Amino acid sequence: HVMATLVLLLSMLSLAAGGKLLVVPVDGSHWLSMREVLDSLKEKGHEIVVVAPEISLYIKPTKNFVMKMYPVPFTQEELDYTFWRTSQDVFAEGSFLERIVKTYEGVKNTSAMFLSTCTHLLYNKELVRYLEESKFDAVFTDPLLPCGQILAEHLSVPSVLFLQQIPCGLEFEATQCPNPPSYVPRVFTDLTDHMNFFQRVKNLIFDIPNYFLCDFFFQPYAKLASEFLQRDVTVPDLLRQGSIWLMRLDFVLDYPRPLMPNIVVIGGVNCAHKELTQ
Repeated sequence: HVMATLVLLLSMLSLAAGGKLLVVPVDGSHWLSMREVLDSLKEKGHEIVVVAPEISLYIKPTKNFVMKMYPVPFTQEELDYTFWRTSQDVFAEGSFLERIVKTYEGVKNTSAMFLSTCTHLLYNKELVRYLEESKFDAVFTDPLLPCGQILAEHLSVPSVLFLQQIPCGLEFEATQCPNPPSYVPRVFTDLTDHMNFFQRVKNLIFDIPNYFLCDFFFQPYAKLASEFLQRDVTVPDLLRQGSIWLMRLDFVLDYPRPLMPNIVVIGGVNCAHKELTQ
């Protein structure tokens, strides 16, 4: 069972007693899936501390963990609109070029807000001092935003990464997974893992915009991490330090691909359990 596997992996924080886990989540469906894991860990006796912005969609306090919140410079209305606009763009139809432009605009609109959130966490001196003094055993984070990895480096503790995917396939670069365009289909191509020569050329061409999008999205985090950690660091450098990668891949939806030993496939989309109506 997927949940049993997750709990077993994270329960190894401490064999003798409950471990102390710092959680740095990303808002939205990512958090809904992560929260389910945390509920099970709490039952196992682990102490859980979640750091989150005061303005969020779903990250709310519960009795199962300690919540440490920090102020951010935007309103609930601004956050709600940003998420709504992004969700509309995901389902928009159109040509490849139109979809690329909409993706770029969505990344541009959301990246400033996410970067601001991360900056206000790292430079909240009182909160960071509390985290330093708390002596955590591990960091549990979603690497869609590398803020949790920056904290893991700062605190010198191992990290467990929980994700579906990162822009530009950065998770496969960071874990050194083989990712050849002759075999692994790229986003928006509608190709399979069996391609003729011309399809492979198409797959390679579709991969080119990723380099621009990736640099645009992650370069500010590299700058922020370098300033905070006081040494030159890139986002792939941070991600390479991840101890265990819990990937929400489902090979009913995702094509099989080469994976590294520290990558554990835990199943696909799993946001919340609700009873279906008749």
